[in-house]
Amino acid sequence: MSGEAGCVKYGQHLIEFDILRRDRSTLQISVDPDATVEVVAPIEASLDAICEKVRKRAAWVRRQQRYFIQFLPRTPERRYVSGETHLYLGRQYRLKVVPHIQASVRMTRGYILVQSHSPDNPEFTRKLVEGWYKERAYVKLSERLEINLLRFPSPEEYRPKAVIVRQLSQRWGSMSPGSRLLLNRRLIEAPTDAVDYVITHELCHISEPNHGPRFFSLLDRVMPDWPKRKDRLEKIMA
Repeated sequence: MSGEAGCVKYGQHLIEFDILRRDRSTLQISVDPDATVEVVAPIEASLDAICEKVRKRAAWVRRQQRYFIQFLPRTPERRYVSGETHLYLGRQYRLKVVPHIQASVRMTRGYILVQSHSPDNPEFTRKLVEGWYKERAYVKLSERLEINLLRFPSPEEYRPKAVIVRQLSQRWGSMSPGSRLLLNRRLIEAPTDAVDYVITHELCHISEPNHGPRFFSLLDRVMPDWPKRKDRLEKIMA
């Protein structure tokens, strides 16, 4: 975060937002799952100009905030102990931690089996599980990217220049102005149809950087049922 912030009044509500400066020509407003608002703005944009843009989009911002608030509070922090449930592609699996001379993680018969030389150390278990999830996420999300590219009339025009999988605290994904696709590692926990929604949403940003009418027109064409997929994503991953 840059430490820069702003706020605008909308009816009886005060919309507060964080500002991130980037070397770009357009301004992007997003509402994160915790209902906070972030504005990515050109470096030279004035605070007045940014506030005016947020004011124009205030009705949309409030709708997004109301949508996310219904799913709060989110799932509490995991403890990484045997018996705890974890999601993988929308299904629940129990964590099973067993002592073993060699550390490894794999799925077997409804369990995420963790073999560990420190089975009583939840932090070590967390590192093993997170490493496994990240590895699986990169493989699976890359597979889904190839499938979702086929939704577009000219798939190669929507192919990102790079795919990055990273643990993100707020958002499911983003597309940089240079067409670099960033996806949240946690998406590997979501159902496939919800994963496809996030990827397709971000691919639409390659031709339509902002959430304007043309963006939603494109998203409606390539994925008509996206609102249902979005709802499922937020409900399951809350």
